[in-house]
Amino acid sequence: MGLIIGMSILLGCQFLGEIISRALALPVPGPVLGMLILLIGLITRGSVPGSLRTMGEGLLKYLTLLFVPAGVGLIQHFGLIGREIGILIITLIVSTSVTLLVTSQILQRVAKKATSSREGDA
Repeated sequence: MGLIIGMSILLGCQFLGEIISRALALPVPGPVLGMLILLIGLITRGSVPGSLRTMGEGLLKYLTLLFVPAGVGLIQHFGLIGREIGILIITLIVSTSVTLLVTSQILQRVAKKATSSREGDA
């Protein structure tokens, strides 16, 4: 029963995201909005329901199977990728750099906040 409830939560969030994305004609895919809805729900609740945890762990066991369609797409569009390789490399370098920069800034702020809270407790 827990798996059914967990899957219903995941699909419900994805469905809501899809509805919002299409209704507002947003350039963001519905599943991404669904993940955002799920994140907000989990933050609001403060914990992950057991059924959702069970479902997530079950999906993670078979995560590698989800990469098969992406691999097939890469092979199918190999010519296009070859023609656009320069843009792809630049995009990968820029996006990785931005990710590292943002992550390091967040880590520094969290570490500074944790240090100041420890000093305040002493």
